[in-house]
Parts: sequence; structure tokens; C-alpha cells
Amino acid sequence: MRAAPADLVITGCTVLVHDEDERIGFRPDAAIVVRDRVIESVTTAAEVRDLPAAERIEAHGQVAMPGLINCHTHAPMAVLRGLAEDLPIEEWFNDVVWPVESNLTADDVEWGARLACAEMIRGGVTCFADHYFHMDKVAAVVAESGLRAHLGEAYFSSQGPEGLERSAEFALRHRGGADGRITTALAPHAPYTVTDPDLAATAELARAHGLPVHLHAAENRDQTDASLARHGLTPIEVLDRTGLLDTDLLIAHGTGIIERDLPLLARTGGRTAVATAPRGYLRFAWPATTPVRALRTAGVPVGLATDGAASNNSLDVWESMTLTALIQKATEGDPRWLTSRQALHHATLQSARAVGLGGSVGSLAPGRRADLILVDLTGPHTQPVHDLAATLVHSARASDVRTTVVDGRILMRDRELLTLDLPAVVSELGARLPALTDRSHGRRIQEYDI
Repeated sequence: MRAAPADLVITGCTVLVHDEDERIGFRPDAAIVVRDRVIESVTTAAEVRDLPAAERIEAHGQVAMPGLINCHTHAPMAVLRGLAEDLPIEEWFNDVVWPVESNLTADDVEWGARLACAEMIRGGVTCFADHYFHMDKVAAVVAESGLRAHLGEAYFSSQGPEGLERSAEFALRHRGGADGRITTALAPHAPYTVTDPDLAATAELARAHGLPVHLHAAENRDQTDASLARHGLTPIEVLDRTGLLDTDLLIAHGTGIIERDLPLLARTGGRTAVATAPRGYLRFAWPATTPVRALRTAGVPVGLATDGAASNNSLDVWESMTLTALIQKATEGDPRWLTSRQALHHATLQSARAVGLGGSVGSLAPGRRADLILVDLTGPHTQPVHDLAATLVHSARASDVRTTVVDGRILMRDRELLTLDLPAVVSELGARLPALTDRSHGRRIQEYDI
């Protein structure tokens, strides 16, 4: 009896694959068969020529690769893009961002999340890790858009015990949501805004409920120096003292991680990862970047991220990949590091591990969830192709993504968004901006005082 049609067949493309040693390779004239939201096979185009399928994509001249993962962002902050420019981080937070964020309603967050999800789908992002407020609204947009997401309700100790309670309640209620596409985390903001007792309580809740934790820590060297002066401990040592290094922990930024932190990170009791978002570090003129090489030597996965569009101006993970590769060369003084293939590894498997999804996404192989993108390399800026990995990392752009698929569902096909109405989102946000950006009230949700 003939097998039922596949849900999706993509044929004629070159497929980015990982071998048994996780090295990046490419299979030309290949095909991907998707059934029941999972990759059934990666085979040759000839093998699927007569295979019946509900949907079929002819992808000649395109590269199929795992969808990109934005390992740390604040999606609703897309509404603040370009609002706070050319400022040091203290003024950026205290004079603009935190006063404006005090205006944000749940509906503002929902529309901002729609804008961000549209941008990420168009840029080939299939999963994002978000850390913000009113996260019920973000979870609803994830379900609507078809994306995969790792979500946490952020809190400060200044909110009182209700902050941690809301974070835990959100994580437990939404875990496994959107047909399993949502995973959740507890989300204390940072060691400089959350007290040691609250960090310890977070660690206890994480262990009790099997939840990971997502927070900012050692964002820059000034934070590390201030923590040493105040506590005699680095921010990473604070995480260790409060038990958070014994949880599954995603640390945002880590440009202030220093040598004495590395042994602690190498022997954590949980799964620890760091997300790097290099564009923001350049923008704020921070003197250091995430120590990717040292972290990899310590066995700590480093995923790629954009942070929010208020500090990054885009949610372009392609740019994060390019900048990570280039800045690491400059920082290490070694043009052989980070190679294009290493950068692609960070963008795929390492990013998947960073958000706790290393067993299900991050590579295109049988049994993996069908989260993938098709990248068109026929443009003049990507021709000729002498080294395909280098072309993807250093020549391709977010706008070269033609098709985005999550869990076997096509969210964008030939650059057309299929799950979100972008013109309606832009129109609605335009009407909301005057009230949203008002700072005359003098309020702010927090003080940046490390």
C-alpha cells in the first residue's frame, strides 16, 4: 500500500548538515521530507521526485539550514527602536528606556511582539528567548505567529514578593503552550536589581519545578567591578552563592565574565549557557565582548542573540553571527578564530542548546522538529560561491531568507508573511506611539545604579 503523502517536501536545495562530530557540511541537490511536524528524512532530490506531498517547494539555488535562534531578546521593545540613541547605558536606561517602559500597557506589549515576530520570521528566526513584562500577551502572539519561543516573565526585587510569584506562575502556566512550541523560564532581571535572597528563592523554585532560569549577568566589566567593590564577588560568583549555577541557566551578555569565573561556569550543577549580542556592546562602547573562546574551552555553549531592538535597532541574527565572527577575530588577535563554520555552529546547535532545545532543533536530521529556513544565494552580493559557509556568514543577509518553516508549518513563503498582518501592526503602533513615548510624567520602573 502506498504511504500517505508527506506534509512538506523541499527539493533541489543544498542542505546544511552536521556530521557525527558536529562539524558543518553541505549536501548539494538534496531534499527534505517533513511529516507530522518532524523531519522524516534528508535525502537526494532524485529520491523524492515522485513522492506525493501536501506541499512542495522547489528550492534550486537556495540553502536549507536550521532556523536561526535569537537566544536573548525583549521582543516588545521593538516599539522603542531608535528612541534612545547615542547615550551611555546609564542615561539610556534612566532617562529614556525605563521611563517609557513605565507607560507600556499589555496591549502595547502585544502589538510590539507582533512587530518583532514579523521581523524575526522575515529574518529566518524560528525560535526566540524572551525576557519581559506582560508575557501572557507575548505567549499569545507566539501561538498566533507560529514561532517557537522560550519565555520568561521578568521581575525586579523592587516589585516585592509578587514579582517572583508572577514569574513562577507564568512559567508553570505556559510551559508546553502553543502546541508544545513554548518553553518557559524564571526570569529575574539581574543580580544588581534582584537581591541575593530573591535569587536564592528563584533557584529553589527552579529546582522544585524543573524550570530553567534566564537573566542578565556580568553584562559589562563595570558591573563586575561594582559587584567586586560591593560584595567582594563577581556577578557570576553571586549566581554561584545563591544556587543559580546549580540550575539550568541562560546568562545574557556576559561581557564582564573574567578569568576567575570560568572554573565556576565549567563545573556548574545544571546546564549553563551564555547569549551574546555584539551589536549592543559596540553601540554602548563597552571595552570587552563575550569571551566566546574561553567559554567554549570551559564547555559552556554560547548562543547568538540581538537583545531588544531598543539597544540593537534590529532583531537580525544574521548580523549577530557576522559580528560575532569578526569581533572574536579582533579580540583574540587571531584571524583563524572564529571561522565561518564555527560561527554557523553557534548559530545552530549551540544556540539550540543555549535555550534548552538541543535535543529537538538546531540541526536538520531525521527526528528533529522541522524548524528550517531557505536562503536564496542567487543575488549578486552572494555570487560567486567559493566557500559556502563564508558566503552564509559574511555575504548573506536577513533579506535573503525566502521561506521560514516552524514545526513543519510555513510561516513565510517567497518573502510573504502567512501568519501576521504586518501593515495592520505598523498602523496600530503608529497610533499608539504618542502616549507610549511620553516621558513628562517623570516615572521610571527601576533605577540603573550598579
